[in-house]
Amino acid sequence: MVLDKVIDDIVNSAKAEANIKLAETESQRQSILDEAKATVSDIRKREEIELNETVRRLRCQETSSVELEAKKIVLAKKKEILDLAFEATVERLCSMSNEKKREIYRSMVESAQEVMDQLTVYCPQDDAQLLEGIAGITAVEEPDMKGGLVMENMDGTIRIDYGFRTMLDGIWENELKTISEILFG
Repeated sequence: MVLDKVIDDIVNSAKAEANIKLAETESQRQSILDEAKATVSDIRKREEIELNETVRRLRCQETSSVELEAKKIVLAKKKEILDLAFEATVERLCSMSNEKKREIYRSMVESAQEVMDQLTVYCPQDDAQLLEGIAGITAVEEPDMKGGLVMENMDGTIRIDYGFRTMLDGIWENELKTISEILFG
């Protein structure tokens, strides 16, 4: 009986000690769990902030990329329009009246004669008759070329290119900004 009482006391003491240990363990478990939840919450917040920043950055990059591509397309179209305008201008010069061409050709020959005499003149096919009667021309050749004239001295050491395309190239290059403003505002 006394032994039963000692056994009961030991069991009760062990149960009480176990209950205390269980309560401490539960308190530690809850503390660890709360700490883990707080850490997870902090990590989620940081990841969400980082994700939002990444999304914002990607949207900015995408917007910049789209804007750059749009500018490339606009520039390509503007270049295409400028090229078409250039070709249309060359065609217009080449298709002017024979009377106007004769006047321009005479002026070109006179300008070349300031530098050289006894000219060989290269002109578009069917334009040779426009040069008849102009002094200082010793030979006329009709190679396959657009409008305008190319002139050389007799020994071929001096050559002046008054071809419409060549002259327009120079003007076009010097006045490209003005031409662009006229065409595109």
